[in-house]
Amino acid sequence: MNGFRVIDSHVHFWSPRQLHYPWLTEAPSLQRAFLPEHFEALDTGAISTLLFVEANCEPSEADVELDFVDDLAAREPRIAGSVAFVDMNDDATRPSRLDRLARRERIVGVRHNIQGHPAGYCLSSSFIAGVHEVGSVGLTFDLCVTADQLDDAVELVRRCPEVHMILDHCGKPSIRSDEFTPWSVGVGRLAEFNNVACKVSGLLTEARPDQRNANALQPYVEHVRECFGPERLLYGSDWPVVTLAGGEELWRATVSELTREWSAADRQLLYADNAVRHYALERHAIH
Repeated sequence: MNGFRVIDSHVHFWSPRQLHYPWLTEAPSLQRAFLPEHFEALDTGAISTLLFVEANCEPSEADVELDFVDDLAAREPRIAGSVAFVDMNDDATRPSRLDRLARRERIVGVRHNIQGHPAGYCLSSSFIAGVHEVGSVGLTFDLCVTADQLDDAVELVRRCPEVHMILDHCGKPSIRSDEFTPWSVGVGRLAEFNNVACKVSGLLTEARPDQRNANALQPYVEHVRECFGPERLLYGSDWPVVTLAGGEELWRATVSELTREWSAADRQLLYADNAVRHYALERHAIH
């Protein structure tokens, strides 16, 4: 990545002493604080800016999480934006919460995980209404789905054509099971919608240890590049989850190798310019 400005579009911070994260019980090595001072890529200057993505804390603590990140950003100005949790199914409080978030400094997007929920979860009338509201207040919606949920994601996007959405982690292909074709078809269908971009992130976590290299991951990265084009791909590390699968430095080196034949312009789009554009950082005046 030498010579390129790098915006990491997918970073989490958390502190189990301050908030509750039920999912961490399944990942004991992550059950500790992960804060900016622990993120080596910031210390070394490997990245210039990052976007915080909600870390799936207890839903009732979503506002506390945003205050927590604001406190971190006061000490670490390279935290340029936040993707906040909003419950798309909460018809009673969702509209007012979105209105407040749209006026809050650093909020650039919204996420409500679809991953881990049954088929059709994101196609309820409440969820779809919520996604429409996300777009109406000028925020993006992060699509966090697994490969088997891509059909639902396609339908959600079809019903919300005015909402800008960003697919997390390339749609989480089941790399460890060598399942390429069903995922590739679903991602291709999703990419047909011009309002969807894709984060090149999270692939190490979906792979077996022997697959955590450029040769094994190249088909997946090349497929999303072919489908979305260079203008709709964003670089993200998924730190600290990536520490379960070789670490952020390995991921950064792998992406560098995978993109070494790309033009300088296309690499700059991936590493920084697309994050600015797709999260509207210019409009939020935090770039």
